[in-house]
Amino acid sequence: MTAFGKRPDMLIHEQEPFNAEPPRSALARSALTPLDAFYVRGHGPVPETHREWRLEVGGLVQRERSWSLEALRDGRFVQTEVVATLQCAGNRRSGLIEVRDVPGEAPWGPGATGTASWRGIRLADLLHDAGVRPTAHHVAFIGADRSAEADPPQLYGGSIPLRKALGSEVLLAHEMNDRPLPAVHGAPVRVVVPGYIGARSVKWLRRIEVRAEPWDGFYQRTAYRLLAPDQEMGPGVGVELGEIALNADFLSPEDGVQVPSGPVEVSGYAFAGGRREVTRVDISTDGGATWIQAQLLEDQGRWAWRLWQATIELRPGDHEVIARAWDSAANTQPERASTVWNPKGYVNNSWARIRLMATS
Repeated sequence: MTAFGKRPDMLIHEQEPFNAEPPRSALARSALTPLDAFYVRGHGPVPETHREWRLEVGGLVQRERSWSLEALRDGRFVQTEVVATLQCAGNRRSGLIEVRDVPGEAPWGPGATGTASWRGIRLADLLHDAGVRPTAHHVAFIGADRSAEADPPQLYGGSIPLRKALGSEVLLAHEMNDRPLPAVHGAPVRVVVPGYIGARSVKWLRRIEVRAEPWDGFYQRTAYRLLAPDQEMGPGVGVELGEIALNADFLSPEDGVQVPSGPVEVSGYAFAGGRREVTRVDISTDGGATWIQAQLLEDQGRWAWRLWQATIELRPGDHEVIARAWDSAANTQPERASTVWNPKGYVNNSWARIRLMATS
């Protein structure tokens, strides 16, 4: 095992704060991602967990509240489970870096995503208990992790629209895959916002603040925004990231490996954010001239990825294999990473590509 109980073959992008992703093959084994293979995206050191932890609820509410972990679990709020995929906004950034350098950003591959069964209480129940004022439109989350890369250095935070916060799927989770939430994933309590970029699922939660406007901290006002190629990062520049774009990639075989010629099984994942669902995944071995439809595996629910598999026929030689997904709004992925390149390297949802060498 490496740091925080992760697999020894994790690709570590940074030690402090800890940022790491698993190899493709580690995600291909089951619809739920094992804890030792779940990616980690941190913005500051993992904070210490204190026994006297309390969660504050304030801002535009009728009744300010403060809750201990025991009080959140003692039965006054219904405990709920949601299977949900979390995905970093920088997932597959390495494909954008191949187009043009993205200075200062980790070269995430396709492993900055994972699916877990999360257990906790509905954020909506806590908000109903506090009473939301009519002037409220956003709900912010403030964690206990302090980031030195923020300008100025600050606790990590982010917000989501009130209409999303009141959805039954948004959880304050204290368990992950039927185990207590690990420290590196936000213990004792984290937010899980299904369908949104992972940056909104704030870890080490310490305060919920109901607001009229979105959170104005660095990571929402400045950092997690989609920029045009000619724009530079700055407060309010670009488009605030929210729902995850339709995305798919290969999980097996690994990119660049040798395989026997003839029938070859390929597999991967596809995920659509918001309330959209993956409806189809196509595979091509001739640059997109022709496509075959992959088999979608067991559906884990609206907020989870769909694993898929297909059998392709490869003659001896070098091959590029391509995958694209479709969703319930008839969206599909753009063909080239060059069409989605941006200075921060976010949201690479272009066609997935791997190289395979078929040997006779």
